[in-house]
Amino acid sequence: MARIDGKCALVTGAASGLGRAIAEKLASEGARVTLTDVDRDGGKAVADAIGGTAQFVEQDVSNGDRWAAVWEAASKDQPVDTLVNNAGITIMGSIEDMDYEGWRKTFDVDVDSVFWGCKTAIANMKQTGGGSIVNIASAAGIRASSVLAAYNAAKAAVIMLTQSVALHCGEQQNGIRCNVVAPGTIKTAIIDKVLAQVPNPEETLKGFVASHPIGHLGEPEDIANIVLYLASDDSKFATGATFTVDGGLAL
Repeated sequence: MARIDGKCALVTGAASGLGRAIAEKLASEGARVTLTDVDRDGGKAVADAIGGTAQFVEQDVSNGDRWAAVWEAASKDQPVDTLVNNAGITIMGSIEDMDYEGWRKTFDVDVDSVFWGCKTAIANMKQTGGGSIVNIASAAGIRASSVLAAYNAAKAAVIMLTQSVALHCGEQQNGIRCNVVAPGTIKTAIIDKVLAQVPNPEETLKGFVASHPIGHLGEPEDIANIVLYLASDDSKFATGATFTVDGGLAL
């Protein structure tokens, strides 16, 4: 039997990268999966490739007014019991280089979306027996970089928000667990976008690799496997925890 047979998951930012790998992993292990993204064509292509009961719903995760409709679409056949708040962006810049527009956009996508996702999930999951919320942060929320002022702050906020949500759900005894995964640098298309923002991409990439004591970057499946665990009943005693999967980056 697959590890999460019968579960229903909603994964944001699932048109590529970590979100795609997570959606594929959850579907392969038996879950009904709804993928969301601002990239309509990319998200629909991934859902079609997964097949089965997988579906795509277009979503700007920073738009709080959109969340209720997305949740309704995801739960039309059965209640959603797993939410993966994965959508995010990385805008590089030191405190001097970063303009307010970049700072605000980072928080809109990386933090506000998690707020809306958790709020929507709790309102619905507490009515249907509970579930698991998995927030994707970053090792950058634990270890600072001078050129990631906005991203460091945003991902640290996701970690603390996760702990607050977990405490609240525990106090309410509503059956909802909330955990956060903090990846190191993972080989996805977002790395190319980050490298496009720097003057020397090759040296920057070497620096990324060198900063991981394990000696190499991560693969999307490394994170998908942890999310699978958190979506499954194997993790029933885990809540409020930060699962750092970063090749030693944060050490």
